[in-house]
Order: sequence, then C-alpha cells, then structure tokens
Amino acid sequence: MSAELLPAEIIRAKRDRRTLSAPQIQSFVRGLVDGSWGEGQIAALAMAVLLNGMTRDEAVLLTRAMTYSGQLLCWDEVVRDSGAGLDKPVLDKHSTGGVGDKVSLMLAPIVAACGGLVPMISGRGLGHTGGTLDKLQSLPGYRIDPSRAQLLACLRAAGCAIIGASADLAPADKRLYAIRDVTATVESLPLITASILSKKLAAGLQALVLDVKLGNGAFMTTLPDAQALAHSLVDVAGAAGLPSAALITDMNQPLGRSAGNALEVAEAVAFLTGAEREPRLLKVTLDLSARLLQLGGLARDAVDAMHLAQAALSSGRAAEQFARMVAALGGPRDVLRDAQLPAAPLQRALLAPCDGVLSHVDTRALGLVLVELGGGRRLASDAVDPRVGLSQLLPLGTLVRAGEPLLQLHAASAAAADAAQAALLAALTLAEPGVPESVAAPVVIARIDARTGAHTGAHTGAHTSAS
Repeated sequence: MSAELLPAEIIRAKRDRRTLSAPQIQSFVRGLVDGSWGEGQIAALAMAVLLNGMTRDEAVLLTRAMTYSGQLLCWDEVVRDSGAGLDKPVLDKHSTGGVGDKVSLMLAPIVAACGGLVPMISGRGLGHTGGTLDKLQSLPGYRIDPSRAQLLACLRAAGCAIIGASADLAPADKRLYAIRDVTATVESLPLITASILSKKLAAGLQALVLDVKLGNGAFMTTLPDAQALAHSLVDVAGAAGLPSAALITDMNQPLGRSAGNALEVAEAVAFLTGAEREPRLLKVTLDLSARLLQLGGLARDAVDAMHLAQAALSSGRAAEQFARMVAALGGPRDVLRDAQLPAAPLQRALLAPCDGVLSHVDTRALGLVLVELGGGRRLASDAVDPRVGLSQLLPLGTLVRAGEPLLQLHAASAAAADAAQAALLAALTLAEPGVPESVAAPVVIARIDARTGAHTGAHTGAHTSAS
C-alpha cells in the first residue's frame, strides 16, 4: 500500500482541507467493509469531512464506492429470468424523515398503478422520526425480508414491494452510519448524501424522487440547510447517473392526522380507499408521485403526470395495488376491509385547557412523546409497540374551545398516558382567538429540478410560491 493510502494519511489530507483522490476514497470504503479501518480512524475521517466538507466530485466518488461495496440489483437480469410483467421503469422515493410521514404507503401503489415498478427499500425509525418498515410490520404476517421468489411474485402482482435492505446492499454505509450515529457526525451533507444515494443506486433504480423535510419536526430546521441537502442529493445523483428531483416539504406540524405505526397504516388505508384524505398529506403524496412519474417517462409532462396520479387514486387502482402487495408479502389477505391492526388498550382525549387557535406545534416534541410511549426507538435495537400513538391531530389554525379534544392519545397503560399528557400540552400552543398569528408555510415549499439542479419556490418571506 502506498503511503498516501494509509488511513492516517487519508485522515490527515481531509483534516488539512485537501481534496481526496479516487484511490483514497476507494481505500476508505474497502476499509469499512473488510475491517482494515478501525472505528477510531473511521470516526476521525467522518469528523474531518463534517468540519471541512467535500467537493461534489468527492461526494460522487464516495457515493459510487459505497454503492459498489456490496450486492447490486440488476433488474434487466430479473426481467429476463422471471418472464413478462416486470419490464417497467424502476422507480423509488426517499424521505429524510418526520412525524406522521406515511407518504410511501400511498406513493408506491399510486406509481405502480401508473405503470412503474417500485421495489422500495425502506428503513426503521430512529429518534423522533418514524420508519416505514415499522409501520408495515404492524400488519400481522407482513414480511420485510422476502425471498427472491416472493419479491418477484409480489412485484408481478402489485408492481410495488416495500421491504428492508439486505445486509449485502451497500454494506459500507451500514458500518459508517453506525459510527456517525455515536460520534456527532450524522449532520455532514456529503455523508448524508452518500448514505442515501448508495443504497438507492445499488437497488438499480432508473429514477428517484426525494422528499426533504423542513421544520421543527425535521432534521433540517432552516430553509438554507434543506436547500443545501436537496441540491447535494440531486447533483450527486445526477452525476452518478440517476435522474432525480427533490421537493422540500413542511414538517412544522405532523403530516396527516395520525402519528404512530398502526394508526398511520389505518390512515393510509383510509386515504387509499377515499374514506379520508387530509389535504396536506394529499398534496405531498400527489406532488411526489407525479414528479416521479414524469422522471420515469410514464407521463408526457407535469400536467399529465398529475392527472395520472389522481386517476390512480380516485379509481381505486392504487388501493388495489396496495392490497395485492400486502397479501403477497404475507400480510392480511384483504387489508382494505380488515387490516387486523393492533389497538392500544387505552385511548384518551387530550382536552384543550382554554379557548384558542392552534398556532404552533413542537413537532419534534410530539415525536419524542411517541418514543416515550413505546412507539419509537432510542437505540436501533429497541423493540417498538405498534399500537401506541396519536390520532385525530388538528391542523395549525384550528379554533378549539376549552374542553374540546386536541388529539386522541393511544397508550399501553394509564401510567404511560398520564406521563405523556403534560408533554403533549406543552408541545401545542393555543393563541387567543382574534390575535394575529403567523401563517403556516405551504406544505410544498420548494422544488429542486433534477435536470438543472435549479431551485424554485419559496419559504415564508420569499418572492414566489412553489405550492
């Protein structure tokens, strides 16, 4: 090994703000996988990257090296091996995480109903944010780790399959993320970008839409930070050969009317069947779905893409695709009529202490209440109670009277509910009726175009609106 490829020299180069070469980055990624880099060395380089950044070319090299650190899914081979029915554009979506974000549960079957193939590799919740896999595992029997034969059967039947990543998919990311998580280096934009995109590129996608959350319930709490992440993801994905686009969406309040694993699946079923579609959730779901259809070549333009997504939803075809997916992956055979979701033994209304208008929600605090109830994780190894959560959440700007419910609390015990109540009341601000208040941001705040990386749209105080 040449001197410049020694771990200490690679760390020294980035510490001194030098650009890492392709061989240096490849050596680092090999060391992540084969164990030749120790945890202290990995942590040191991660901190150097956090403090000194990476150029776009470095981020592309890191993303590609991590992509090729394990198994690659080649859908051309799958189509040849499995026969007809899978010769469709391979599409996916990624969200940076929030509270009540259940969009994937509807987007995957909407896109599948419009002719896309959506092998969506999702993750579990950690910290105050929820995870799509945790939501789906509240359905009895649902398999997040199907065999190849079961996965192919599901994709033929439903056009979509929401599953977990195998250990062989971008294994370099798994080790690097575990170390970042305990060394205060999670926030590094190049490392976030490589972590997200390496798994998506390894999954053999042909197009990707990204939902970058912004607000007090998101990891990105300011518009410049959210824009920087969205630009990084779109620019690096494009340079790595993956067409993509990003939407920056509001997370200053939960998305939809529920937060909690089984409750969110129930809301997704109600959304797909038309029983209830909360307006903000509908807007985000349709905008992301339409953008992905356009990226995947399934629509002529943005107007056509929106019409296709709306028709898939209103006709019931998306609901049928979801039901087929759940049944094919071992879940309830008729999830639209009997989801067999577990229910918490105690349900209690949280009552407004006074008249007022809901003017502010500390969304992160609501997510942490879910963790305390048992519906989330402090550590990746923690078990999750799918029954607990919050439902009948009110949107910002709602007028309530003293004694009326602010939300419905679902808990495993009276003691857990008692402990949650004070934190929930502290997280919800009621302004006096008639007092001027700040206007909530539009739910779709900005768009980052995949072809140019150009930013359009606005946040509060900007000149144009992206909604």
